[in-house]
Amino acid sequence: MSEMQFSNNYRDLSNSDGVDAGFQFEFYCERCSDRWRTHFKPYRSAQASGWLQKGANMFGGMLGNASSVLSGMAQAGWHSARDDAFTEAVAAGKAHFNRCGNCHDYVCGTCFDGQNGLCYNCAPNVNVKISQARAQGEVSAASELANDEGKVRGARRDVTQSMQLVCPQCRCETHGAKFCPECGFKMLQEVACTSCSTKLQPGTKFCTECGTRQS
Repeated sequence: MSEMQFSNNYRDLSNSDGVDAGFQFEFYCERCSDRWRTHFKPYRSAQASGWLQKGANMFGGMLGNASSVLSGMAQAGWHSARDDAFTEAVAAGKAHFNRCGNCHDYVCGTCFDGQNGLCYNCAPNVNVKISQARAQGEVSAASELANDEGKVRGARRDVTQSMQLVCPQCRCETHGAKFCPECGFKMLQEVACTSCSTKLQPGTKFCTECGTRQS
């Protein structure tokens, strides 16, 4: 039952073989994700096998056979030992985490309202929400003022003039500049027809709208 209660907010860091074999588990708050890790608990049988294997690699012979036998025994007892270690870890974890009475998530002390028995997702801190709402109001009001200022500035912009936004020579974005910021190429600016004022590309000999020859 204990394992099921913590099935969604832990990570198994245990190692089943070698000289660093042992059990360790990491639990995390389901609200802020802060971690808490149990102390490492060595798995002596597998560690002894690991040391024998290191000796076998150096000297060979009988040590290699003994290492194989001990390794088999360690692996056979691994699951039972791991379950016992996990049960202890869950019991220790309960001292660091609280279960919300509403959403049933496990949260750390910082994210838990002990007076109401709820996490701060289910029972938000009033002072935090007041500050949050005030900040949102400031952003909203400032955005409205900035939008009005943008309309004033936009009204002063010449929106009839076409601009080259990409340099025809190096394909760099120019953002409407007269010269390319990458290669210095002079952007082609449209000119007005001498007769009907239609916007034309520089070098156009005849107006595409009225046919007037351009000087």
